[in-house]
Amino acid sequence: MDNFLDKIFFRSRNLDYISQNLINLTHQTPAKRIFDAINTYSENSEVRYVGGCVRKIIKKEIVDDIDLATNLKPSEVCDALKKQDINYYETGIEHGTITAIIDDYKYEITSLRKDVSTDGRHAKVEFSSDWKEDAARRDFSINSIYSDKDGNLFDPYNGKKDLESGKINFIGDSENRIKEDYLRILRYVRFFINYSNQSHDINIIKKIKKNIGGVSKLSSERLLDEFKKLTRSNAFLKIFKDETSLDLIGIIFPQLKNLENFKKLNSYALDNLSKVDFIFLLSLLIIDGTDNTDYFFYKFNISKKDQKRLKSIDSFYKENVNIKNFNEKNFNKILYYNGKQAVFDIINYKLFISPKVEKKLLKLIESYKDKVVPNLPIDANMLMTKYNIPEGKTLGNKLKLIEEIWVDNKFQISDKQIQKIIKS
Repeated sequence: MDNFLDKIFFRSRNLDYISQNLINLTHQTPAKRIFDAINTYSENSEVRYVGGCVRKIIKKEIVDDIDLATNLKPSEVCDALKKQDINYYETGIEHGTITAIIDDYKYEITSLRKDVSTDGRHAKVEFSSDWKEDAARRDFSINSIYSDKDGNLFDPYNGKKDLESGKINFIGDSENRIKEDYLRILRYVRFFINYSNQSHDINIIKKIKKNIGGVSKLSSERLLDEFKKLTRSNAFLKIFKDETSLDLIGIIFPQLKNLENFKKLNSYALDNLSKVDFIFLLSLLIIDGTDNTDYFFYKFNISKKDQKRLKSIDSFYKENVNIKNFNEKNFNKILYYNGKQAVFDIINYKLFISPKVEKKLLKLIESYKDKVVPNLPIDANMLMTKYNIPEGKTLGNKLKLIEEIWVDNKFQISDKQIQKIIKS
């Protein structure tokens, strides 16, 4: 009976853009194999698209990931996939998520759930077979839209209508939703910036600010991952025109000292912001000539490789930098000792933060596009063999001096210069 009522009251059959593109998603990707595997597993088994992919199709955006929900338990999902020779791994089986892999596609398949208890960071869940129960635990109406493989929508909280009218509505009581998972504060900002065409509800903002201290309970990984999603969104720059959202970001991330700078980006920065990666974007937000970068490393867990990259930019700008420092001699050193990425990062940083675009910097960055990091043509064995220098501290010092002169001289050094160093 419930299934029958679902079809009458909560599904819509729209032979339009939305339905057609959901059908295309099924047939133009390997998703059809997953639908076939789960829908045929038992008499009542079913899987549906949910969340971002449905939302993006409704808003005519590019679908870059596909999430699915099913009334099967995780062990049954594994069994269904195994029977159809579909590879998978258990990404979060305790929370009901299995990731299926077909060709180059990854599909997160999550069993229907209901929350048993929450602490603002984690939720203890029970698996369910009730689609409305699963929808009721989601954060916003625009994320509780489901679709079968043929584009039939199941939309119990009118998420499609909210998307089309530009409303960001919590499901149920907003304060309870926030207290269940404080990450929803940051998610609210992301969805508001991307989809709202209305003013903030003052009561919602009051509840967010009342509970914003709960963000401290969240892991740095979850926070940074959600912020990364915000920066990747097409509407990222809109946040700098929305003082309420900007204020919330500043409270959540006090380490982002340079948020205000994004209100007055030059033409080069505006044209290239969407092309830079997240680590470089972080450099624009955290590097301010103080120890703020080190504090950011303390608060947020990022890889040693990314830390090294940010430190290269940070160290350069902690010196008394002016336009005269941007010359080939200095950047040859950076190229050799820090790598090509450091060259681009340091020049780009200056191009982004400057009030006007320096043509000299554009020419400099262009000149390094085809350069490769050179190899020192002299090594310790050569000095030991050719000049009879014994292994030890003297050898190391002379090799280091040769290297410094070679780098300073545009990666060239003559035999005469080497001999002079050897004899000194």
